[in-house]
Amino acid sequence: MKPKIYIDGQSGTTGLQIYDRIGEREDLELLLIDPEKRHDVDERKKYINAADIVFLCLPDAEAINAVSLVENDHVKIIDASTAHRTAEGWTYGFPELKKGQREAIAASHRIANPGCHATGFISTVAPLVQAGILPDDYPVSFFSLTGYSGGGKKMIADYEAAGRDEALSSPGIYGRTLKHKHIPEMVKYTGLKHTPVFLPVVDDYYKGMAGTLTLQNRLLNGAPTATDIWQALKNHYEGEMFVSVADFEEKPGTVYANELAGSNCLKIYVSGDAENTAVTAVFDNLGKGASGAAVQNMNIALGIDETLGLI
Repeated sequence: MKPKIYIDGQSGTTGLQIYDRIGEREDLELLLIDPEKRHDVDERKKYINAADIVFLCLPDAEAINAVSLVENDHVKIIDASTAHRTAEGWTYGFPELKKGQREAIAASHRIANPGCHATGFISTVAPLVQAGILPDDYPVSFFSLTGYSGGGKKMIADYEAAGRDEALSSPGIYGRTLKHKHIPEMVKYTGLKHTPVFLPVVDDYYKGMAGTLTLQNRLLNGAPTATDIWQALKNHYEGEMFVSVADFEEKPGTVYANELAGSNCLKIYVSGDAENTAVTAVFDNLGKGASGAAVQNMNIALGIDETLGLI
């Protein structure tokens, strides 16, 4: 019998992307709610409890409400919202985080899909903390460049509107309160003791993300060089299917944020010398940063080939 999959919130950006990735798969049975009844709580409840896997592609409050509709111990929930990423009883859906994380996802009935900016941050910071290179009290600064699709339907409409504001033709620095909603998961899953200084930047292209960590090597444990940091990241991700570390280059070229648009891959670039290091994670904010990660987590949760629908 094929696993039954239901996307609660299929009409949103992430929901549509998940549907595009799994809609034609013959190994799954997709449960499709009548569009006229997608806001009907009783109808949604019926579909949620009939499924093996439910993707929640909803605002935070609605995602919390959707979980309350579950009436059995069978269904596995993959929540793409921010609501449960640091909640007790939920497993963080970044399989490459650490040894045993993939197995924890496979065993879990409540999986929180990572945030897009958080994916870039955690993929660069967590391995260095785990390796003992980055002190857990280091004053971390991180900036993340994203395409405008990350802002959802309204932002997409603003950027693609005729006669739009000329300001949208240039990069926009936002999150200047330094309280971005992804920060709690950034802290929890890296092991940092202090909140990082994090600034996101949106620019005039559809999708693709590049998040950059800058380090002053003298403040790190053992005063490593940039090549030492590169090697630690290389060791951490050895054998991974979707996360890789580019070769170290003495004279690095330009890295473009949309390099991996359309894929579920994430590539880490390291540059620098004995004094300073820059670590950049490049990936698709709608792929490994959202829908691709959700499908990867679904595959793991179902105990099937992790790469199905993603390569």
